Amino acid sequence: MSQTAHPGAYAPHRRVPLKGHPSLGEKWVQRLLADDPSLLGLGDLEVRDMERSHPRAGRLDMLLYDPETSTRYEVELQLGPTDESHIIRTIEYWDIERRRYPQYDHVGVIVAEEITARFFNVIGLFNGFIPLIAVQMSAIEVAGALTVVFTTVLDRKVLGVEEEEEADEPRDRAYWEQKASPATLAIVDRLLNVARSVEPGIALKYNKNYIGLARSGIAANFLTFRPKRRHVIFEAKIPRSEELTQRLTDASVEMLTYNSRWGYYRLSLTDPDLAEHEELLKELVAIARDTYGG
Repeated sequence: MSQTAHPGAYAPHRRVPLKGHPSLGEKWVQRLLADDPSLLGLGDLEVRDMERSHPRAGRLDMLLYDPETSTRYEVELQLGPTDESHIIRTIEYWDIERRRYPQYDHVGVIVAEEITARFFNVIGLFNGFIPLIAVQMSAIEVAGALTVVFTTVLDRKVLGVEEEEEADEPRDRAYWEQKASPATLAIVDRLLNVARSVEPGIALKYNKNYIGLARSGIAANFLTFRPKRRHVIFEAKIPRSEELTQRLTDASVEMLTYNSRWGYYRLSLTDPDLAEHEELLKELVAIARDTYGG
């Protein structure tokens, strides 16, 4: 993801280091992201605060918010390569915010020009218990204009404990036909048939807030469905990748914000979408099934 951010008389097609640059410093990057937080590739985010003061801990560069998933992102910016002090600072801001506002999901984000091997070594010490995202930014001069590219090199990943499925209460089909509509429940049935072409023997499991899958009565939610009145939100448990995101975009399927908390791609599907994108849906089912553990 890129943004033409600053014209200049630089040589074509060369990377421009921001650290030590006379005019393109950290504040400049901060303003760029404040104008368009989606550049980070984390979804349609809102800016909640800038330079947020934390007593005895300094200032948090940016606090971003995803209203759809109730997730807050504590963002620390760094020019040049990552170092231990910025990593610790990011974790400290994340910890302060999650303790202060436990009603939200919180993720620490470090944005730097170079995400070093040292960074991954330090993060490995935490064994994934702390949700962190690392984004590498590259300023590249192209034909007289500066383009800044933000690339996620470490996505949020929780390790060390088995991830629990979303807690929910059991319901039945009649509940969902009233909550959504018989027409969208029919779409769910067709999606189940697509899933069964990849994983025979699975069945629908009706819950209060979503419809999941089960094998022999045991939850197997590599796919979940959230029927609405006129469409179904189809969720496939697949790690986010630029390649898959681009394929879905090129296919003109309606893609919703990626669920970073549980790791789901989310598509809005209507009845005509199933015929048009059946092969793509089968592929998503297979990837999700294999990711989940077969």
